[in-house]
This record gives sequence, structure tokens and C-alpha cells, in this order.
Amino acid sequence: MTTVEDDGARVTELDVDTHVGTHIDAPAHTLGDGKTLDEFPLSAFSFDARLADCTSVGDREPIGVDALPEPTDHDMLVIRTGWSEHWGTDRYRDHPYLTETAAQWCAEHGYSVGLDTFGPDPTPSANQDRERDDEPDGLPAHDALFAADCLVVENLRGLARLPREFELTALPLPLETEASPVRAVARDDA
Repeated sequence: MTTVEDDGARVTELDVDTHVGTHIDAPAHTLGDGKTLDEFPLSAFSFDARLADCTSVGDREPIGVDALPEPTDHDMLVIRTGWSEHWGTDRYRDHPYLTETAAQWCAEHGYSVGLDTFGPDPTPSANQDRERDDEPDGLPAHDALFAADCLVVENLRGLARLPREFELTALPLPLETEASPVRAVARDDA
């Protein structure tokens, strides 16, 4: 790192995991032959989004198709669980998750998915006693979405302030990677 005072210009060094904070996952995250982010056009990162309120789903509980809204012509389903309130705590790891069937339903309807959690699949708990015996192994929700070239935006926040329909833009860094941090911006022109 350099400073204005010592070097005439400030330059900050950044060493970061591509899955840090709010980020977007591409199919290459879990599929060996999946697309990387650079293989999507820039327009693929601006979504006509529909909000799904799943705040009634509890710790480590599955979100099934029955909890999702009727299909529409939107291209992203943003799932609000309220879990962003637990960011920075061990409880954040115990978020609700999409069932494989719900993820397949999203993929069949052309929905990329945004969530206010670590992701659409269960995350290992900080306390293994909290994990349920019926939780899926692996990343079946990721895989179902990625098989249809859907994208996944994780660790969103501020979803309680959004209307039912809005535009979400989540631009990744222009890298040949499976994921990238994003600045997610929601816009409501209504």
C-alpha cells in the first residue's frame, strides 16, 4: 500500500475471495463444464425481479415450491428470509435453504435466484448439533440452477424495503471466475 503523503498517490492492496460479502455465483462454481461470469453478456446481470417473502421459514428449514409465488415473466426470484439480520453471527450459518425441487422449479421458469443468506443450499453450522438429519448432501440447489445457466446472488440485504417487483442490478468484476463480489442495487420505477 502507498500513501499520498509518502508516495504521492494512495494505492490500496486488495486480496479477496470471490465469494465474499454480496456476490454472484456462475455455473462454474459447482459444474466442471459450467460457464464462468465472463461468458455471460453484461445484460445478464440486470434482472427483472420478483420478491418472495419466506420470512416465516425458520432455522435450517427447507423452502419448498409451495412457499414460492406463482410463476411470472420475471427473470429473477429474490427470496427474502430475513436472515441478513443475523449477519456476523454464528446463527447466520443456520439459514433456511431451497429444496432441490424448488431450485429446479426456479430453473424451469427461467429464474436466477437472489437470497439474503449464504446460498440456496444448507451451510455447515457453527454448531453441528443444529444440523438436521434430513438436510441434503452436496449443493443440489446450486446444481439445479446452474444446469439451466441461472445465476445466484448471495448475501443480499435490505430486502424488507423492496416492493414485490423491482429491477436488481448485480454487476460482477470482469473476471474469468466462478463468482465475484457485486454492488447489488435495486430500483423501483413505480
